[in-house]
Amino acid sequence: MNQTFYTIATWLLPLTFAIVFHEVAHGYVARVFGDQTAARMGRLTLNPVKHVDPIGTVALPMMLAVAGAPIFGWAKAVPVNAARMRNPRWHMVLVALAGPGINIAMALATIVAMALLVDPFPPTEGGAAGFVWDNLRNFTLINVMLAVFNMLPLPPFDGSHVVEGLLPRPLAAHYAKLRPFGLIAMIVLFIAVPLLFPQYNLIGSLIGPPVNWVLIQMQTLFGAIA
Repeated sequence: MNQTFYTIATWLLPLTFAIVFHEVAHGYVARVFGDQTAARMGRLTLNPVKHVDPIGTVALPMMLAVAGAPIFGWAKAVPVNAARMRNPRWHMVLVALAGPGINIAMALATIVAMALLVDPFPPTEGGAAGFVWDNLRNFTLINVMLAVFNMLPLPPFDGSHVVEGLLPRPLAAHYAKLRPFGLIAMIVLFIAVPLLFPQYNLIGSLIGPPVNWVLIQMQTLFGAIA
């Protein structure tokens, strides 16, 4: 029981922080480009209560952590109104990239911190030091996973907004018609299929290789073990 609680704590805490910063980054960049929607709704805050989704931020990640499955989740989406931006098409692409971008930046910062701390405070198993190191490792992994996962070109992920902005306008209009079905597709592909057919690890197959590649590049760059 204690191990289960420890596992949940060392995954849920870093996941919550990673998701909150991801969403707030969207809102801040949108405000820079003229959209005040998130600011007016009080969503440009690091208070997790404002962003936590009971299913996507708490229940699902806890179940995945206990099951030893890849951890992913989501928060309440920060409201963004592209029509209020000065250049809706291209500014929306940058707003979409802001979330994964902050996740990669935080992963890099955490690896640098680990590289600086490893000599004066070597990682040990158990106790407060072990808890801190496990959180740092998981925070790095979760941020990279969130960045890669959200860049999938499937609505409503950030990658779909990037694709929509890069496509020629006629193709983008057709692509945008898939948006109402994105959430259903996500539930079927990443929740229903793994539950019904455990042998098909869609999450691992899609994001595992790019996540591992990014982590290897970071480890090579900074000489830290994430």
